[in-house]
Amino acid sequence: MHLFDFQIPAMELIVRGTLVFWFLFLLFRFVLHRNPGSLGVADILLVVLIADASQNGMAGEYKSVGGCFVLVGTLAAWSYIIDWMEYRFRWFARFSEPGVVTLIRHGRVFKANLRREMLTESTLDSQLREQGVDDLALVKYAALEPNGKISVVRYSK
Repeated sequence: MHLFDFQIPAMELIVRGTLVFWFLFLLFRFVLHRNPGSLGVADILLVVLIADASQNGMAGEYKSVGGCFVLVGTLAAWSYIIDWMEYRFRWFARFSEPGVVTLIRHGRVFKANLRREMLTESTLDSQLREQGVDDLALVKYAALEPNGKISVVRYSK
């Protein structure tokens, strides 16, 4: 019975998991940097990779659940390490998560920031309307938050 035998060396699985995790993390961070909802990049990435790694282990692709355990453990460890580093080191938190991007200040739209984030003015207007703002002059500050949502601070009435 080969249920717990390794067909691929454990160190190779660790290296493969590490390489794939970091490649996808950097891709999500710098190319697909708007996160849906309140999940972080690493959270989404971990779910996708663990689902795939687990599927391979359960379906017999590795011919051993041991390989699956090592790969999933590697992915979970990297996720934990990133969370710990974000908490412990400010420089790493700035690297791993996108910052707040100012879109409007005192009713003035920062078109260069819209362009950089690939947001159209009509999309911004739509987001403002969803928050009950129909006039830019009412907006003290609006920003694209790291979670992909637009927050709006209005002038007091």
